Amino acid sequence: MSENQNINENDRQPEERCLIFDTHAHYDDAQFDEDRDKILKSLSGYGIGNVVDVGAGLKSTARAVALAKEYPFVYAAAGVHPTETGELTEQNFSWLASQLDEKKVVAVGEIGLDYYWDCPHDTEQYWFRRQLLLAVEKDMPVIIHSRDAAADTLSIIQQAYGEAMEQGRRLTGVIHCFSYGRELAREYVKMGFFLGIGGVVTFRNARKTKEVVTETALKHLVLETDCPYLSPEPHRGERNSSLHLPFVVEEIARLKGMTAQEVIRVTTENARQLYRL
Repeated sequence: MSENQNINENDRQPEERCLIFDTHAHYDDAQFDEDRDKILKSLSGYGIGNVVDVGAGLKSTARAVALAKEYPFVYAAAGVHPTETGELTEQNFSWLASQLDEKKVVAVGEIGLDYYWDCPHDTEQYWFRRQLLLAVEKDMPVIIHSRDAAADTLSIIQQAYGEAMEQGRRLTGVIHCFSYGRELAREYVKMGFFLGIGGVVTFRNARKTKEVVTETALKHLVLETDCPYLSPEPHRGERNSSLHLPFVVEEIARLKGMTAQEVIRVTTENARQLYRL
């Protein structure tokens, strides 16, 4: 289903069917400036129940929080993406922390490490740790971004997880757009993290992601878009939106030998557990 199709009352999902939960979107992105309201208001008619708009920086977080206030079915996450950590100071970090007290902010994210781009690794690691500690302090889940940084991401999370346990606290969350192999998937699941699965699973060459989905119990997976990025087949290369999530659902159902409705039901329950809704 294309996001550009006109909305037709006859296409609406029956009310008794479970609705999809998009756990990671960026509707605050400028790519949605021309039709953001139209798309968001159309989602329920196509079986999308809730969306978490995820902050990727200070300005992005402010926009995500504003969207959550405007739309009843939208929640927000507050965080600074690793490639944007150069903008963080102690002063604006305090502002970021204050956003976690907003009623509809449900997570710290997206945070993590990204070694693909030419950003100082020490800066990324410092603010990754700080945001993990903030999540533990606020008792909120984290949304983890990790690209070309598998070993360091796992090491830092394991350390923060262990420290939280020693303090009688917890560190929970989701590894967004999980792109590593089965061994790393097992390590994160062992700590109680969910794995975020989006459009990549539909790509023909996404062998590792397909293997992870096949092997990992559905109770550990959540659906996401990362829109406007990573649109699934057959819309690869187009602007992504939550309207494309049924293609992800169908591929997961195929890989796991179950119905699409069962995939939707379980992953929506998982999303609500992840974000404590």
